[in-house]
Amino acid sequence: MTEVLRRGRASLAFAFLVQGVTFALLVTRIPAIQDRYGISDGLLPVFLAAVPILAGVGSVGAEQLVKKGPPSAVLRWSQPVVLLALLGVGAGDALWQVAVALGAFGLAVGALDASMNMLGVSLQRAYGRSIMLGFHAAYSLGGIMGASLAWAGAHWDLSLFVSYLPVVGVLLPAALVGSRWYVDGKGVASGAGEVGGRGGGVVFKALLPLCLVMTFAYIGDSTVSNWSAKYLEDVLGSSEEVSTVPYNVYMVMTLVGRGLGDVGVRRFGAVAVVRAGSVVAALGFAVVAAAPGAWVGIAGFTVLGLGLCVIVPQTFAAAGRLFPDASDVAVARLNIFNYVGFLIGSPLVGALGDAWNYRGAMVVPMVLVLLTLLYARSFAPGPDRYGDGHEWPRTADVGRGSNGL
Repeated sequence: MTEVLRRGRASLAFAFLVQGVTFALLVTRIPAIQDRYGISDGLLPVFLAAVPILAGVGSVGAEQLVKKGPPSAVLRWSQPVVLLALLGVGAGDALWQVAVALGAFGLAVGALDASMNMLGVSLQRAYGRSIMLGFHAAYSLGGIMGASLAWAGAHWDLSLFVSYLPVVGVLLPAALVGSRWYVDGKGVASGAGEVGGRGGGVVFKALLPLCLVMTFAYIGDSTVSNWSAKYLEDVLGSSEEVSTVPYNVYMVMTLVGRGLGDVGVRRFGAVAVVRAGSVVAALGFAVVAAAPGAWVGIAGFTVLGLGLCVIVPQTFAAAGRLFPDASDVAVARLNIFNYVGFLIGSPLVGALGDAWNYRGAMVVPMVLVLLTLLYARSFAPGPDRYGDGHEWPRTADVGRGSNGL
């Protein structure tokens, strides 16, 4: 059983990495996509908003699909669709073609995000200790790799299709092969059982605090991804080249924070880690808002990445603990608020920046991240669950059987 769990963990981490690469290749080439298809500045926000909206629909669809089959099956087939949709974005030449490709990408990525985190939650429960942050660290690493590949494509003036084809050609078969070792639940082969379960009910009132935390976290994240470059260049007076640095260091620090975060959860508990992450992220936003120059602003974004990165993985894990008999449903519903935060964050900061100023706009996500402190107890495990001193001492089967695990 130990080897089965290890293979399941490695294959799921690879799925997270592939998704990080894929998403970065899309979002970092938005200007090139706009140029290729002649999408006007007025129409571009419609396209950008459609993807997370459809992703929310895809997450709802994943909730329904896992009532009939295991999450591994949803992940196994949604990831290839996401990769092929990315290739489709680079292959077309008409507006309707990119609309179809982005629509397919959005629907599939919602099912993909939901099913990946369902499997992550169930595997963490099977391990009996925090491993969820490690999966999201793999996503961050993939994002860095994808952004680097996108930079290379832009640097060498490659077409979108030429940039995307070799990546999809490598990752698609690798993802399909890796999917053979996905584990649904009790440390056994995919489809043979579930830890999280698909039965039972999810009470939205109980899930609401985690939904709010997820929204606040993604408002903060979308603020960095959409406004960090503009903030450095227009407010702090940096060069165009220097303005690209904040997002890169932010991604690196998310990798570092998530890579170390599981150790922190095992030692200090999820509540303490989430509280610390919220305070550190708020401190980062405060430094950004008050920065006298570009390099202090970059330091703020660096601190911000280190704090914010731990919140989302722990929110998914907390949902699984809160509804152990319906964790798949809870994760799918919680995942929708990922996209709610993304949809709110960018226009909120932009509107406040235009109406007031961008320094003041940075205070808003700072306050929202601090509100996470009010809901930190929602991350506490129950007395009969793992975490906060109740973790099992080693990798174990869910049943804690006498098989030596």
